Amino acid sequence: MPDIVLATLNAKYIHASFGLRYLMANLGELRDRACMLEFVINQQPLEIVEALLSREPRIIGFGVYIWNVEQTTEVVALLKRLRPDITIILGGPEVSYETEQQAIVALADHVITGEADLKFAEVCRRGLRDTDTPVCEALEGRQECLPHIIAAELPPLAQLASPYELYTDEDLKNRVIYVEASRGCPFTCEFCLSSLDIPVRAFPTDAFLASMQRLLDRGATQFKFVDRTFNLHLPTSTAILQFFLDRWREGLFLHFEMVPDRLPEQLRGLIRQFPAGAVQFEVGIQTFDDATSKNISRRQNLDRLADNFRFLREETGVHIHADLIVGLPGEDIESFGRGFDRLVRLGPQEIQIGILKRLRGTPIVRHDDEYRMIYAPNPPYEILSTREIPFEQMQRMRRFARYWDIVANSGHFTGTLKLMWQNADSPFAEFLRFSDWLHAKLGRTHQIALHVTAQALFDFLVNEAALDRELVATTLETDWHRTPSREALNLRGHHLASKTVEKRGNQRQTRHTHETALSSR
Repeated sequence: MPDIVLATLNAKYIHASFGLRYLMANLGELRDRACMLEFVINQQPLEIVEALLSREPRIIGFGVYIWNVEQTTEVVALLKRLRPDITIILGGPEVSYETEQQAIVALADHVITGEADLKFAEVCRRGLRDTDTPVCEALEGRQECLPHIIAAELPPLAQLASPYELYTDEDLKNRVIYVEASRGCPFTCEFCLSSLDIPVRAFPTDAFLASMQRLLDRGATQFKFVDRTFNLHLPTSTAILQFFLDRWREGLFLHFEMVPDRLPEQLRGLIRQFPAGAVQFEVGIQTFDDATSKNISRRQNLDRLADNFRFLREETGVHIHADLIVGLPGEDIESFGRGFDRLVRLGPQEIQIGILKRLRGTPIVRHDDEYRMIYAPNPPYEILSTREIPFEQMQRMRRFARYWDIVANSGHFTGTLKLMWQNADSPFAEFLRFSDWLHAKLGRTHQIALHVTAQALFDFLVNEAALDRELVATTLETDWHRTPSREALNLRGHHLASKTVEKRGNQRQTRHTHETALSSR
């Protein structure tokens, strides 16, 4: 039985825990005395506790994040009632800040704040020594105990053992494979924890690429880079892109987060060579409003951003996933709408509309009084209202974001969506009208079947937007038959038969590949 169990609750099975694998890889001589157990947040806490206790560990380390802190708190509380002798060690971004306010921190024996890759092993070595108290050791005739809160020093990245061999063959086949070439972010956006991670530090490129080669050799095809600014350091960015381009094979998919206004020709030349849909860029724009950008200490060159979008849409097959945030201090719905319309005109395949969250430790709280920022008290700590957007209107924007994801980002209705604003000045205004109408009709934002969405689009475009019935039906039919295994649908006399299409690759991205994106042009 292992002395150490590394555990976490993932949001979904497909999300393999990157953090646990780093901790396990860097346990040194303790690695043979440890195991990893991954759960998902919808599992029953008692089942999780049973699985953990069946290993009879002396130490359990939990990775704690905004999406699992409530469930992990319940698990830790049960463990402490059943086996108070087991040492509980917490780590992760959710417990690295504002520790004095958290119930889970009070329950745990130790909390490691910051990057715990090396510090966790150090704490475990202390805890597993044969002393009267597991968390103390004898030093020169006295007992020295580890503190409750332990701050980890930034580990030298060159000294970290690689975690990639800990991805199993099952992981490579069925789960998201996370990789990183660097840590940290040079920007100071006040809503983001990465703004606290200065400076940017890079892993040695040769060693990193050797790890990627081993994953490729084992059959890995999906690589999600978690670097906050992949295109910041051009020699590294170009080396990585060239590496994968030289080893290209069918089914390979790369995801990067990028700085939207930094795409020099050196990178452009490489990006052009990748097949359509093979590369996805996540582009954090967040706001187009200058005053709001200043409020959150965000810097970006919007002219360069627009030129880079033009290049990506017109000269490459890159799938663009662009982010906007609702509820930033000083931004109202009208300002957000103008930014949304501007982004639609730039033509990304997906626009992710996020609701502002108050992550622990971020300096966004400095605006709470002036802009009357009120957040939910429980995870994920989403904004409830601001000076510019009262609660009722914030709820309206939540529905807008949810329906947009169902209709636009899913890729199921890309052709039909364009009909909605083909004669309108503002895509935002038109989709907000549809969002209000759909909520009045359905009264819910979740558990909406695809055929219900299709029928709703038909009804709205024909009856509310007064578009030509045959045009709407024909466009919906094209969308309906573009994706796999679709049931038959009858749109008031227009019968859409089912059709099976061969499945391939990343389905959501594939549905966008042959479309002209969201642009209203």
